[in-house]
Amino acid sequence: MPAVPSAVLTTAGLIGGYSVARATGNRPLGGAVLAGFGAAAFETTRRGSGLGTAIGLTGVYVAAFGLSHPLAKKVGSWPAVLAVTAATAAVAVASGDRRAT
Repeated sequence: MPAVPSAVLTTAGLIGGYSVARATGNRPLGGAVLAGFGAAAFETTRRGSGLGTAIGLTGVYVAAFGLSHPLAKKVGSWPAVLAVTAATAAVAVASGDRRAT
């Protein structure tokens, strides 16, 4: 069975984490979703493209989460989450998803 592409996992983590936090009012629960999918994306990328690429993608994922907060103050929450998610998914595809599938 082929691995789930890291772009799918990072997308699920960023959008899912925000959605869970917003729907439940429980930010730590949203963070747990974010972390779980981030860990899965790391492992998928490590297996498909190596440790260095996995570390790099994880850095982009964490930076996207961090950047979504100040961006949300300028454009709104959902547009910010969707923008950083799209950028992260693009990096995931460019950094190895095409080779891993």
